[in-house]
Amino acid sequence: MADPKPQNYSNHVRFDPVSHFFLLPVFLITLIAAIVHLVMVPFFWSAWLVVLSVALIALTIKARTNALRVQDRVIRLEERMRLSALVPEPLRPRIWELTESQLIALRFAPDAEAPELVERSLKENLAPKQIKQAIQNWRADHFRV
Repeated sequence: MADPKPQNYSNHVRFDPVSHFFLLPVFLITLIAAIVHLVMVPFFWSAWLVVLSVALIALTIKARTNALRVQDRVIRLEERMRLSALVPEPLRPRIWELTESQLIALRFAPDAEAPELVERSLKENLAPKQIKQAIQNWRADHFRV
């Protein structure tokens, strides 16, 4: 299998093709068709089709966001463990002050850059975007969905 394309700030966002390019568009088109049908044929089952279409869209979005939340929790744990081994002793207790978003952004920092970025993040309260942009040698995360 070929190596994946090198990851960096400009290309690290990932799409789930089944969710983003199949399920959601199909359910959105179905919702539009159901609304049109309800307007043309105002009947209980037409209204129910609209409700069902909204429920399917909500289900798809909820399933995606729940999976992302679990991944965020795992990333948070992994990064706290990794950073506790990388940062100098005086900084270790402060790892818990990093926000979830900062920890998730720091996963892209290689071991050599992580301690400095942790210190800067704590001192300057860097936003995730600023952390990612400050990384010189991107550490790819190809497992995030």
